Amino acid sequence: MSFLSEAERRGVADVVALRGDPPRGQADFKPVAGGLAYANELVELIRREFPRFGVAVAGYPETHVEATSPEDDLANLRRKVDAGADIVITQVFYDNTVFYRFRDACQRLGITVPIVPGILPVTNLPQVERITSMCGATLPTDFSAELAAVDDDHAAQFDVGTRHATAQVQDLIDQGVPGVHFYVLNKSRATARVLRNVSIPD
Repeated sequence: MSFLSEAERRGVADVVALRGDPPRGQADFKPVAGGLAYANELVELIRREFPRFGVAVAGYPETHVEATSPEDDLANLRRKVDAGADIVITQVFYDNTVFYRFRDACQRLGITVPIVPGILPVTNLPQVERITSMCGATLPTDFSAELAAVDDDHAAQFDVGTRHATAQVQDLIDQGVPGVHFYVLNKSRATARVLRNVSIPD
């Protein structure tokens, strides 16, 4: 509550409501005493106590690693949206057909808020393999092989990764997504290249 109060005092307009990951070394998420167990509870709290905030929540095109099934994961997303989320930002993915399938499934379930794809350009294969293993995302076989072929050449990996991300983003734009969220991991050079390379309609 104190964090949200401070954010409101500083004029923050939008927040992302995430349950969060288990602490390092802990396999399962366990809420602190009196804390919240699920992201939809956090959305409800924000809507009740800080109604002026815009609220984004996470969606998982390849299913959250803790979900028992894709259907269960989508039902959980529906709970977050029903609790008052304004927008869904997806976890990373590297095959756009995965995103379109997820978006269509959300629409069939009655989720009508904007669904914004989350993109993380690959600039370091081992790092991205670690991230994708944690979040349940997959790398297309041909893309992974292309990166592995230049695994000792940082500049070449950067070129391969940004070329793939550019193609992803251009296709998403052409298909009319409401926006694109970039995960930059405090390194914006790859995203800057992608944005220079894509064509954005006026």
